[in-house]
Amino acid sequence: MAGAIVMPVLEVMRGDLGVSGTSSGFIITAHGFAIAVVSPLVGRAIDRWGVRVPLAAGLILYGLAGGAGLVITSFPLLIASRLLLGVGAATVFSGTTVAMLSMATGTRRDQLMGWRTTATTAGGLIWPLLAGILGGISWHATFAIYLVGIPLGIASMLVIPKQPAAQEDRVAATTGSALDLVRRYPGLLAWYGLMITTGLMMYSLAVFLPQRLAQLGIAAPVFVSLFMVVQAIAAIAVGLGYARIRARFGLVSLLRVTACCWIAAFTVLGLVAHPVPVFVASALFGLGNGLMLPVITVLIGDTPPESRRGQATSLSGTAMFAGQFGSPLVFGPLMAATSITTGYLLAAAIAGVILVGLLALRVDDPRGSVLSPSVAEDDGEVRAMT
Repeated sequence: MAGAIVMPVLEVMRGDLGVSGTSSGFIITAHGFAIAVVSPLVGRAIDRWGVRVPLAAGLILYGLAGGAGLVITSFPLLIASRLLLGVGAATVFSGTTVAMLSMATGTRRDQLMGWRTTATTAGGLIWPLLAGILGGISWHATFAIYLVGIPLGIASMLVIPKQPAAQEDRVAATTGSALDLVRRYPGLLAWYGLMITTGLMMYSLAVFLPQRLAQLGIAAPVFVSLFMVVQAIAAIAVGLGYARIRARFGLVSLLRVTACCWIAAFTVLGLVAHPVPVFVASALFGLGNGLMLPVITVLIGDTPPESRRGQATSLSGTAMFAGQFGSPLVFGPLMAATSITTGYLLAAAIAGVILVGLLALRVDDPRGSVLSPSVAEDDGEVRAMT
């Protein structure tokens, strides 16, 4: 929701506010910058006080800061509100993740992780559509959608159980830094690296695929959107079936499948000059991401003890949004100097390196639990990564 709501009315806002195209881009990116910066602090707050209060406060702030666009007419004030929106979004990102990891186990947790991917992806389809409809009234009207955060915040206070952190948890949250966390649990660096890479890959498509499609003669927005929609549909389908998939395959195997999907998708994008294979490549990318997000969430959340889960999870938000922010900086200059297809072949090569690393990776179930036979066949070979 955070950025998707603004995109349909961005050009109208730019003209009304009298700012340049570059400046208007900050309306979309400001919240991501705030998420990357404040996420570590949000994680420590969750570890110190539990999920309930920080999540409720973050949702209400999200609603108020986002909804402020209903009345704001000044560009600097709008950017300030977007930064506050990012603070709320960081809390929602980390708080919902920690809540689901803490309140469910086993198959039930796998269901929740899959549903989370499905809901997030579906939101990426629904919210821009609603924003476009409201944008027909006024660009200010689109910001009313953010107000949904206020009743959700109130509901969180009423519904989520009160689980105050234990004394030792509060001490750990107060004294442990992010650097100390990755020193104690170096396996997190691999997972954060994958989160950064996921952000890079996602935005390489969001930013440059429309340009590639234009080269192939597809410029009408409605047809361009179909390539994004098929990504979302693939991820939604994976999310709905994730619990059953997870019951049969180990976590590392699913990450390997994601890497294979990336390799195939970006190789097609780099070599093929026909819309139909590109359409299939978009679906493959969505399939890979649908597997990646729930797997990596569990691996990050379960690697450290529960007392530091909020901090570990919040750093994944920093990694993801850093990757998204850096994607145009990584691929843009190369594509400008060579071609878009060359940039996508580089992405395929990066995915290949990741696959080699995952084939060599050995990691136990993070919580040290006994694996079920169906999972043990895959993960029985896996050893602790320390």
